[in-house]
Amino acid sequence: MRRIPPTARKALLTLHLVTSLGWLGADLTLLTLGVAAQRGADPAVVYPVAALIGTVLFAPLSVLVWLIGVASALLTPWGLLRYRWVLVKLVITTVMVGLVLFLLTPNLRHAGALGAALPARDRADLVIAPAVSTSLMIIATVLSTYKPWGRRPAARAAAAGAAVRTGRDRATTRM
Repeated sequence: MRRIPPTARKALLTLHLVTSLGWLGADLTLLTLGVAAQRGADPAVVYPVAALIGTVLFAPLSVLVWLIGVASALLTPWGLLRYRWVLVKLVITTVMVGLVLFLLTPNLRHAGALGAALPARDRADLVIAPAVSTSLMIIATVLSTYKPWGRRPAARAAAAGAAVRTGRDRATTRM
């Protein structure tokens, strides 16, 4: 595994935090707009704005967060599949990116085009989706903060094998 210097690692972490916070902020904005439309704000104004935010900000940020997160995992000691919490974050983020790109963004565009003519059941979806994704983003943040569960068993065994090999290599080198 290739590791990067501490300054580059911190820059990558900063970029991950900035894009993640932007993603969360865009998501909260979509949730706010969805609630506003439910509470009587003009859907002819709200839904085109939500479509713009979803298309221009939310969708690209979701892809950036995923790419930077994967790069961070691969270039730091955490690894992509070594720790359970990283794996769970990867799954959560991958599912969310898929839902954003293939479900939410098209729905937002549709809502933006229909405006006030958007059916009530579709209006509810534009509140539920950002509420669920905000919850998932908070879960991912908690995982990053607390880093629960430790190493995956396969990663533990691989690390132990590597330590044994390294020990043998050192012993051979000394002789």
